[in-house]
Amino acid sequence: HLYVKSDVYGFGVVLLEMMTGQRALDPNRPSGQHNLVEWTKPMLGDRRKVVSIMDPRLEGRFPSKAAVAAARLVMRCIESEPKHRPHMREVLETLESIEDIGNNDRQRVARSGEPRGEERSHRRRHHLHGQNPAGGHSPLPGRMDHGHRRLHAAPSPVRAR
Repeated sequence: HLYVKSDVYGFGVVLLEMMTGQRALDPNRPSGQHNLVEWTKPMLGDRRKVVSIMDPRLEGRFPSKAAVAAARLVMRCIESEPKHRPHMREVLETLESIEDIGNNDRQRVARSGEPRGEERSHRRRHHLHGQNPAGGHSPLPGRMDHGHRRLHAAPSPVRAR
């Protein structure tokens, strides 16, 4: 049973790495930030701080509600006491509800035809660079959303000088 709870902790760390774009342990980060879990743990319960630790490569292109829900999940997974960590079944259910937040956001945009703020500027930016703004995308850099499966996108073509 302890091994399962260790796996849950490890999953929480991996999810935190994905959210922040940082490695779990990095001696090159400033003092006090070497250990990602220790550094971010106090921030995971604060909505504004969660948004501030998200991977900057995301450029704000994610529903903040989903980021906060993912941060709550990370907090539960990295609980000091293994018995307080969720079971993987509960982790999966939570991830599915987080995915629903993103899907609902995309459906709202599709219904209204006009994205809000950050998403609108993101689409405009990609449209200006000749990219398909309506193409599926994941909140993860370098990935494209294809239904429930996420596949690596082809690398960007090299521009001629």
